[in-house]
Amino acid sequence: MTAIETMIKASHLIDMDDIIREGHPTLRAVAEEVTFPLSDENILLGEKMMQFLKHSQDPVMAEKLGLRGGVGLAAPQIDVSRRIIAILVPNPEDEEGNPPKQAYAFQEVMYNPKIVAHSVQEAAVEGGEGCLSVDREVPGYVVRHARVTVEYFDKTGQKHKIKLKGFNAIVVQHEIDHINGIMFYDRIDPQHPLAIKEGLLIIE
Repeated sequence: MTAIETMIKASHLIDMDDIIREGHPTLRAVAEEVTFPLSDENILLGEKMMQFLKHSQDPVMAEKLGLRGGVGLAAPQIDVSRRIIAILVPNPEDEEGNPPKQAYAFQEVMYNPKIVAHSVQEAAVEGGEGCLSVDREVPGYVVRHARVTVEYFDKTGQKHKIKLKGFNAIVVQHEIDHINGIMFYDRIDPQHPLAIKEGLLIIE
C-alpha cells in the first residue's frame, strides 16, 4: 500500500509514525503540482492533514496519539510528493486566560501554493523554528520574508491571492519550502546562526 493509500483510509489518523524525518529523500525533492478538478484522493489528503494539525493542538488527542504540536504540515512530510500544505495557526488566549473570539488566526489547506511577491524586509521567529520532520533542536534565526503575497487554490479549485505578515507569513513560507525540498535550517547562517542583521524583524 502506498503512503497516500494509507493516509486516506477512513479509519486512519495521521500520527508521528507517518511523518518522515530528515534524511529521507522525499523531503529534498521538489513536489509535483496537483491538477484540477482535484481527485477525491487529494481532497481527502488535505482534510486528513488538517485533522492531524487539529489533533496535535488538542491536549487530549495529542496525548492519546503521541503527537507533537504543529501549526503546519506539507504533503512531502507524510511521504507524498505533492504540492499540498495545511496551515492551522491558533489565536492566543487573552491576558486573563480567556479563549480567543476566533480560535484560529489562519486555517487553510492550500493546493499548489506559491509566493508571488514579498517584502524586502526580512523576519525571523525569536526562538527559532522547529519542524515535525526534525527531531532535534537547531538553534539560530531562520531568515525569511517579513511579508508575502501567496497564490493558491482551495479544494473546490477556486484561486486565491492573499497577503500575509508576521507569524502567519513565516508558517506558510516554512511549508512552501517543504514542497520545494528546502528544510528550515538551510536558511540559518551556519557561521553566525544568532547574528541579527540590520533591519531584521524579530517575531515573538
